[in-house]
Amino acid sequence: MDIGKATVADVEVISIVLGEIEGYYGGEPVPGDLGQIRAALFGECPVATVLLARDGDEVLGLASYSRLWPAAGADTSLYLKELYVREHARRRGVARGLLAGLRAEAVALGCSRIEWTADSDNPSALGFYAALGVERHRGKVFYRAVL
Repeated sequence: MDIGKATVADVEVISIVLGEIEGYYGGEPVPGDLGQIRAALFGECPVATVLLARDGDEVLGLASYSRLWPAAGADTSLYLKELYVREHARRRGVARGLLAGLRAEAVALGCSRIEWTADSDNPSALGFYAALGVERHRGKVFYRAVL
């Protein structure tokens, strides 16, 4: 398995995986808009970066992240927005591989920490993070304002 940054050539497969993610969370499993993906990841002012886990030409999963500032003091943190492993590739070390790649990216970018959220009704994700030894942060409340 190889972990690496997505390129503009990966927009179509990212679109398909985004549709799978939408279906996983109960929405319509419709692929993401290619133009929006291209602009968000490879446009003039990219808002995120995607790591892809691959087995040869097959994409097994992805991790989408952005940098946040300030973290602690004037530090920068890396925010993991989405970690997803395709159904047929689960329980094969893909998520661990993506997190290792994410950690390497955070170190290379000079980040002081990695942060993320998980749905409280997703026991698989919660169990995975607990197995990694990452403690649940109890000091924050999540808010969302829909525009």
